[in-house]
Parts: sequence; C-alpha cells; structure tokens
Amino acid sequence: MSFANAELYEAAITAVRESATIIEEAWHKPRTITLKGRIDLVTETDVAVEEDLKQRLKKVLPEAGFLAEESASDADLGELAWIIDPVDGTTNFAHQIPFVATSVGLWHRGQMVMGIVHAPILQECFTALRGAGTYVNGRRLEVSGTDNMEHALVATGFPYAIRENVDEILDWLSRTLVTTRGIRRCGAAAVDLAFVAAGRYDAYYEIGLRPWDASAGWLLVEEAGGRVSQLDTNAPFDLYARGVLASNGPLHDPLFRLLKDGGR
Repeated sequence: MSFANAELYEAAITAVRESATIIEEAWHKPRTITLKGRIDLVTETDVAVEEDLKQRLKKVLPEAGFLAEESASDADLGELAWIIDPVDGTTNFAHQIPFVATSVGLWHRGQMVMGIVHAPILQECFTALRGAGTYVNGRRLEVSGTDNMEHALVATGFPYAIRENVDEILDWLSRTLVTTRGIRRCGAAAVDLAFVAAGRYDAYYEIGLRPWDASAGWLLVEEAGGRVSQLDTNAPFDLYARGVLASNGPLHDPLFRLLKDGGR
C-alpha cells in the first residue's frame, strides 16, 4: 500500500483541522501552565490536542505508530509513524501570540511522505504530499527566487538550552544581521518552515529541535522546491540532527558558509 495517496492525505488534513478546534476554543480562556524545563512550557491544551489527534489519526491509519511530544516522545519511529507536535509555539499560545500550529508528519520507511502544519489562529493550513507539491488552504506554494544574501529575509529560533549555546547563537545572529535584509523569530519552528515553503522567508536555521518540530515542515519546504540540511555539516537532514538549515535553494550554501565560517 502507498501511504502517500490522496485519500489518506485528505483524511489526515481533516483530522488535524478538526482537532484544532480545541486550540481555537481555548484561545481566550485562562491557561493552566506547567514547566517541563526552566523555560519549556506545556499547557492542558497541548495534552488535549495530542490525545484527540492520536484518536483521530488511529482511525485514519490503524497500523501506524506515534512519535508525539507530550505522550510518546521516546517512541521508536519504526517503519510507519505519525510524528505529532500538538501545539508548536506553546509559549506563544500561553501569551496569546498567534504563531501557533499543530504539526503532523507521516514517516514511512525512512522518509517523510506527508506533512501538515495547521495554524488555526492565522487560519492557514499548509500541506504537502511527497511528489505532489506544497499547498496552503489549497493554493500551490513555491519557495522564493531570491539569490542575493542582501535581499534575503532569514528566520531563526532559540533553543530551550539557550544558556549553554548563547555565544554560538549570538555569533550567528551578528553575521546574519549584517549580511541579510533582516532576521525574524516567531517562536514556532513548524511555522518558520511553512513560511520558507511559502516564499515569505528565504531561509531559516535553528538548533535544539526535536523530530516533531521539523518533520512536517521539512517536507513542506522540499515539496515547494526548497532545500533542507543539517545546520552543522550541510549534510542531508536527519530528524535527530542538532540543527536544521532550510532555504529556497540558491541561498543554501552561501548561508551555510556564512554561519559556519563567516562566508569564507
């Protein structure tokens, strides 16, 4: 059976959209916030969305396992698995900043075959099926055509382990700020990757991600004509890599060189 088929794709999109009503209904209500780390948050909405999604996706594809942030973060990917971040941008959600998304990717035999990043407050659903392109709300997307670093708008993010990595991060920021049109940080990796796929950002880099942060967005970028690699080495991307570099393609190697050695 092919797991990159239109019927399964549409059923998964429907499941993600329906589950997002939990985020929408909770948006203006008080939050119950728990700390997972010094600055790493989880809310009752994260847990509720994840449980709802697992139930819905189990009906869509009963044989698939789950790698999910709140309940199955240590699961083995195996041959077939849904990779779920129920609320990417939990800190944004806690502060009512609208860059919040549910990210769902389908992993099959060593590759992403489906990616869905649904940003309910922005009312945008980014979707990709391997070999079939990337879309937002049904409209086909392509990465930008920018090939000049001075014209590039670059996104980044900061890891929860910011104290341990602050010197490296500030070095990358200083290099990028003086070389590009500007830097943006919206606080949700899945949204950043979706915006690269949409041509809104020309590139994005970040360290400290987990598989559920980047799985769906990885496919969105590639199916929109972009490129994704490991930030440290520029080797093909791996869900367990320390960092990600995503771009429109022409800017990929120049940005990697800039971050790695100042562009030399």
